[in-house]
Amino acid sequence: MDYAKVLSQELKIKEEYAKNVIELLDEGNTIPFIARYRKEMHGSMDDQLIRSFSERLEYYRNLDNRREEIRELIKAQEKLTDDVSKALDSAVMLSELEDIYRPFRPKRKTRASVAKEKGLEPLALAIFKQDKSFSPAKESEKYINSEKGVETADDAIAGATDIIAEMISDNAEIRKSVRANANKAGVIEVKAADSEQESVYTQYYDFSQGVAKIPNHRILAINRGEKEKVLKVSIFNDDETSLNAIYRQTVHGNSSSSDIVKGACDDAYSRLIYPSIEREIRSDLTDRANESAIKVFADNLKQLLMQPPVKGKVVIGLDPGYRTGCKTAVVDATGKILDTTVLYPTHSKEQIERSKQKLLGLIEKYHADIISIGNGTASKETELFAVDVIESCNRTVYYMVVNEAGASVYSASKLAAQELPELDLTLRSAASIARRLQDPLAELVKIEPKAIGVGQYQHDMPQKRLSEALDGVVEDCVNSVGVDLNTASQALLSRVSGLSSTVSANIVKYREENGAFTSRSELKKVPKLGPKAFEQSAGFLRVANGKNPLDNTGIHPESYKVTTALLEILGYTEAEIKQAKFTDINNRLKHQNTTILAEKLSVGVPTLLDIAKELAKPGRDPRDELPKPLLRADVLDINDLKEGMTLKGTVRNVIDFGAFVDIGVHQDGLVHISEMCDRFIKHPSEVVKVGDIVDVKILSIDTKKNRISLTMKL
Repeated sequence: MDYAKVLSQELKIKEEYAKNVIELLDEGNTIPFIARYRKEMHGSMDDQLIRSFSERLEYYRNLDNRREEIRELIKAQEKLTDDVSKALDSAVMLSELEDIYRPFRPKRKTRASVAKEKGLEPLALAIFKQDKSFSPAKESEKYINSEKGVETADDAIAGATDIIAEMISDNAEIRKSVRANANKAGVIEVKAADSEQESVYTQYYDFSQGVAKIPNHRILAINRGEKEKVLKVSIFNDDETSLNAIYRQTVHGNSSSSDIVKGACDDAYSRLIYPSIEREIRSDLTDRANESAIKVFADNLKQLLMQPPVKGKVVIGLDPGYRTGCKTAVVDATGKILDTTVLYPTHSKEQIERSKQKLLGLIEKYHADIISIGNGTASKETELFAVDVIESCNRTVYYMVVNEAGASVYSASKLAAQELPELDLTLRSAASIARRLQDPLAELVKIEPKAIGVGQYQHDMPQKRLSEALDGVVEDCVNSVGVDLNTASQALLSRVSGLSSTVSANIVKYREENGAFTSRSELKKVPKLGPKAFEQSAGFLRVANGKNPLDNTGIHPESYKVTTALLEILGYTEAEIKQAKFTDINNRLKHQNTTILAEKLSVGVPTLLDIAKELAKPGRDPRDELPKPLLRADVLDINDLKEGMTLKGTVRNVIDFGAFVDIGVHQDGLVHISEMCDRFIKHPSEVVKVGDIVDVKILSIDTKKNRISLTMKL
């Protein structure tokens, strides 16, 4: 297969770019490196498109490997004909290859194999020819053999029919047509296993929808209900259309043989073909739904990781709890632990008052700016307690409820034990809750992405595929932001392009033994960090206040000479270059022909523009340009809400049918996809993303079920 040609057509990119990306990937370059520093070779494809390209390339290579594997298996049976070989060459999907291989695959004991053992295959082949002069009834008498279990002529015909049914079932073209018809006209029907049983799947107790139209989130819900034995699921097909298609391909003329073949068609369809196709369709639907859910999860994770950091603030993290109290940690602007304690905002009046004074004392002592509250058990009570404390403060203090998903996973991890050995396991989660407000990306990379909880049905998805997709998102986010070489944790460094966990540990160890890095080039002294790792990682690592101001930008060391030459051409003096003051670089660049300038510097225009962008804002954090988190100073109760009330909220999760929005009460409200805007949209992600601050109006409130329905159509 010509991978470059196929992928260029599929992804709508130039074939030249496709060839270059294949070459870059095969050379061991990482996707972030290719996306950022090899733009001229691929026409400035972004990291997501390159990642999709890489995945499809792997699929086609696996397809070719399976194609050759099947070819060799058939060849070993001495059954590889030109027609079979051509069919293998033209197959573009794995299911097509498997259909071609089906007749040659070693089978377990079947009705057809039993009939063949009885010597009935010649009779089956003779009947299948459907010669008008051939008499199946007469010919079948020759095959009567009590020793082989063929007692009568009818037994012989029945065995021959089983063989013909399997031949029809193994026909790749027949299976293809049945599959196409079922995908087009099939209907998923769902019934309750016990209609009297109350469950969250009530809406699916008597449900049906076309295979071609059923939304992905319904597929996942139905699958889970079936797995829990609450639902029974089947796919009903237009059997008449499928059978007529089979008849057209197999039944010829009008004879007694044709009648037998027609009966074999009916048997093949109902017993062999359709049950298999039904399983395939269910599997395909599940794969499609999983991919969609993984994409939504990945999109949500990206938005969560890219939330703007709250910089330069002392934060108090509160990990709520009833019986064991509210674990509390104070962290300074750099994330360093200043103090820890346990508060009891849900116990006796005396303990609540003591906890209030203790929290006030921490705020005053450390000049705390923000209280970060986890959204788990007892979050509402802790939020009310925090607001009461804030009202008694002598300084301005805000609070924010943050998603604490994964905090307990982190606190019990080896990494947490290494980072915070002096803290009790329960207090580590409070520190994590504080830090994830200060810098969501730096803190959340310490947690397995699946545990962060911004998706649906993540436990039902193929875990390897989910992990690959989410790890890719984390890698892209970390590298798009850049990492401070002198403050980054091992967990954060290990997500940098080209750096393994071992090399990241070596970087931290080198830093501890030799002090802060003063340049990127010093990385070459780190054990096991070779030339390739340096090439892939250096551009994503930042050294603030180092020997070379370019080390605090996204400019790759390989472009330093070009950068210096560019600055000289643009008229910067040596003094200005040393001071790294290039804020007016875009104005100076306006007077240049960038194409001619790029040729003069022997670089591409995209690289030239990227260099200028980095020089204009050295140490730039792309997250700073996003809307800031919504900090609050008061709190609402669900009973305070009224229909028609307009509020500001933060989007916490985006799913296939809507988005959950935090409006300042313990329960997030749901904006259904139909309430997002006045135009038609296929998915909520077209309108909102995790972390967006949105204006919403309350449509309805169900205090018994703790449900709030919202609209963005104000």
